Amino acid sequence: MRHVVGVVLALIMAVALFVGGGWGVAKVASLRASGLSLSSAHGVIALAALAGVGLLLGILLAVPAVSPLAAGLPGVLLLGWTALGVASANRAVRLIPLHGHSFAAGFGTMLTSGVLALAGAVMVVPLFIPSRWRRPYIEDDYADEPSEIGLMR
Repeated sequence: MRHVVGVVLALIMAVALFVGGGWGVAKVASLRASGLSLSSAHGVIALAALAGVGLLLGILLAVPAVSPLAAGLPGVLLLGWTALGVASANRAVRLIPLHGHSFAAGFGTMLTSGVLALAGAVMVVPLFIPSRWRRPYIEDDYADEPSEIGLMR
């Protein structure tokens, strides 16, 4: 059941990275192009969106109770997309969904700059930690006490 929840969290992480991260990067790039500061209201909102995506990613990476699939599946997707970008940059950019939105442009910027490769490499690390795949061991405090009938040891 923990891994099913991990797949759902992987979908949430992928959407947050695409929409929140893409929009934040596009907004920061447009603020930089127009000469505005990140301390303006729009800059703070863009930084908050990026920090929220980073916080979600950090939780999925650091909490041992979360399935490694939660961060690993989007990481494999990002690494695959980056590999496609290395092989054929035009095809990788064409495959970005919802081209008319600003978050798709920001996602494309992250793809072409290599940020998605770095994020994907970090996100697949929990897949290679064996303890993240097992259920945490719960110690039974009453294991050494004899049961009533004496057969349950």
